[in-house]
Amino acid sequence: MSDSQDAEKSGRVASRPRRLPRGPRPEAVPTAVGTACTLIGLLNIVFPRLRYSKVHALADVLPGAVSSLAAAASIVVGLLLLMLAHGLKRRKRRAWVAAVSLLPVGAAAQLLYRHSICGAVLSLVLLGVMIRYRREFAALPDPRSRWMALANFVVLGAVSVGLGLLIVRSHPDDLVGRPSFGEQLEHVLWGLFGFEGPVGYRDGTDYTVGYSLGALGLLTVATTAYLAFRPEHPAARLTPADEERLRALLDAHGRRDSLGHFALRRDKGVVFSPSGKAAVCYRVVSGVMLASGDPVGDVEAWPGAIARFMEEARAHSWTPAVMGCSETGGEVWTRETGLDALELGDEAIVDVADFTLSGRAMRNVRQMVKRIERAGYETRVRRARDLGEEELETIRKAAADWRGTDTERGFSMALGRIGDPADGDAIIATAHKAPEDGAEPGPYGDLKAVLHFVPWGRDGMSLDLMRRDRTADPGMNELLIVASLQAAGELGITRASLNFAMFRSALARGEKLGAGPVLRGWRGLLVFLSRWFQIESLYKFNAKFQPRWEPRFVVFRHTRDLPRIGLAAMQAEGFVSLALPRLLRRGRRPEPRPCAHQVPAAAPGRLEQAA
Repeated sequence: MSDSQDAEKSGRVASRPRRLPRGPRPEAVPTAVGTACTLIGLLNIVFPRLRYSKVHALADVLPGAVSSLAAAASIVVGLLLLMLAHGLKRRKRRAWVAAVSLLPVGAAAQLLYRHSICGAVLSLVLLGVMIRYRREFAALPDPRSRWMALANFVVLGAVSVGLGLLIVRSHPDDLVGRPSFGEQLEHVLWGLFGFEGPVGYRDGTDYTVGYSLGALGLLTVATTAYLAFRPEHPAARLTPADEERLRALLDAHGRRDSLGHFALRRDKGVVFSPSGKAAVCYRVVSGVMLASGDPVGDVEAWPGAIARFMEEARAHSWTPAVMGCSETGGEVWTRETGLDALELGDEAIVDVADFTLSGRAMRNVRQMVKRIERAGYETRVRRARDLGEEELETIRKAAADWRGTDTERGFSMALGRIGDPADGDAIIATAHKAPEDGAEPGPYGDLKAVLHFVPWGRDGMSLDLMRRDRTADPGMNELLIVASLQAAGELGITRASLNFAMFRSALARGEKLGAGPVLRGWRGLLVFLSRWFQIESLYKFNAKFQPRWEPRFVVFRHTRDLPRIGLAAMQAEGFVSLALPRLLRRGRRPEPRPCAHQVPAAAPGRLEQAA
């Protein structure tokens, strides 16, 4: 399909009117309920016990153990309500069921232990509101992880110890003697396991403290056991049938988006439009439903795929977000969903016919390439299907060894594999240097660097990963990019997508003559952050090849969601990892390991080493 036909279709889609719903935001009620649940949870934990109230007459005729159990129940219910508040804000059905079950218990505890009619009434009022708006809480559960069990044990255990110290100190008039902090801490630790500690109390207060500490310990153990032994909910995975359908769409429409082939990552889920002519691929990370690039397929069918994506996000109460979509994609996303868009950076694209090493602008690259070639390096640029399995296996092992970090990185601009039989059209560029006389060859023979490009339609290639031996001479990446661009014509390639540069326009405008104080200040901040994140260096590396820049956008629902989306994107790209430590992962069935490239921190790019 030609570009003019694509533009005509895009225009027809853009002219379609869309009426956005009016009235209160759909998340207003769950948000208010979650906030009220937090307040009532705190009320159950920290509200003081009233010394004199009308409920004393009822409490005095009950056995003393009832008051102790009510004290423990008040604290446990308060903690659980605090834990459920976030799920209620996200409209989770299971959180609603749990909260509805706990609120009557909390109301009874408020009456029997704290003697607070007001606290009991507030709990019952919230219960009534939740029952009245029960249809608002219909979101399905999130994908599960065993990591949550360990996190729950550590966090809730620490909270239990802190609350236990408050409980031990909350009855100073009934203490026997003046126990030290160490004795109080020991009493808490023994109490969490259900045993008596060294601290003594008068007038039966030891029952209240003991039941409260035991309840905290039981809560920690019970929730940890539940999270550890509940059945795993499978994460999204691309099935063979889904992959076959996506490849058919890419064959017909893959020329539109340079990131289209990355939709074939097998750790992504996919939703198709009702017609099956378009699809959106995504991954769920920390409650964020994260798509990348433009929808795959016919632009006229994009609205149907986007609608399915939003329906899935609402069904699970996930936060919808799109990373790295094009300007056309951003316009369709914002128009069809009412979401907002923000420019994230620019993609460097080189037109092969216009690329040359001649001229003053290319002098540095030209000199570096000539120097490396004189040092004895040679390059080979081939389709993946033209390499033997033994050579492909060597490249895979070398790329994994040269990765430099224990964590695989990449999501939006990384395929996650090399040499798969289904990816025979991919292009692999390698640099080689024979060992010097008398020197032993390296573990991968004469292989010194690797570049991997995925198809971008039938006449383009999109950079996937860049890896090099750290003992090789500097400039391997420049050498292989130049070699790939020079060999592209013979392979039928007319354009190449290189790295993605975060905030490229801000860096470029901020260094120009006459830039205002705001631009200069913003550029200064980016340069400062580049000490830790490859922001400026990535932009300068891309600029060496005189590319044209195509803007990329992030699409989001609310501005307040941006920090959460940023964290989820960093997790997806591999910069923030919540996986279990290696020692705790032994014996577990290994997940498929994508062989992704290194990218600059906080940016979905493709550059590992620009040196």
